[in-house]
Amino acid sequence: MPTIKLARVSGEYGFEAHDDYGHTVRMDSSAESGGANFGVRPMQMLLMGLGGCSAIDVIAILRKQRQDVVDYEMVISGEREPNKEPSLWQTINLEFHLYGKVDEEKAKKAVELSLGKYCSVAATLYKAEADIKWQVFIHPAK
Repeated sequence: MPTIKLARVSGEYGFEAHDDYGHTVRMDSSAESGGANFGVRPMQMLLMGLGGCSAIDVIAILRKQRQDVVDYEMVISGEREPNKEPSLWQTINLEFHLYGKVDEEKAKKAVELSLGKYCSVAATLYKAEADIKWQVFIHPAK
């Protein structure tokens, strides 16, 4: 079972989390809530996790289909529920930017498979009733 260790290391809300492999992530609250911009907000980290989870899936699926993905970028944005505690992600927008010789239909199918079947972070967000929307953009290699 994976174990995460978290410790306060900066001000009131500046934390570092460490995983079993020695990776470190910094987290902090917003300035409006007393934070000092020490690290990523935990809810933003959830969006980062969604991006990473789906990116791994999409690239793996396209590699199996012999698509030449030479670079990959995502833009992830979201809106949280207003005036609620806790304030969950209500809508999430994902832009998948793939560079190289990639068939657009295969890329779209890979995203559908990732978000609908393989990505555990997406499944978690769907259970929280987040509306996840996405677009695929194919670009020539940089």
